[in-house]
Amino acid sequence: MTKTSRKGQQLGGLFLLGCLLFNYPMLAIFNVRETLLGIPLLYSYLFGAWALLIALAYVVMERTE
Repeated sequence: MTKTSRKGQQLGGLFLLGCLLFNYPMLAIFNVRETLLGIPLLYSYLFGAWALLIALAYVVMERTE
């Protein structure tokens, strides 16, 4: 398997993970009247998941094999 096709597969998997994280069932779980350090739980989840996806994309793109 070539390096570019492996990265492409990993980025495709990352896209699917993002679709799962930002789709209805997951958002409904965190749509409650709770706070995390004074921030509504839904907002904390959205920004945390977004940051996770950015970090994983960075790892995939910068990894040398």
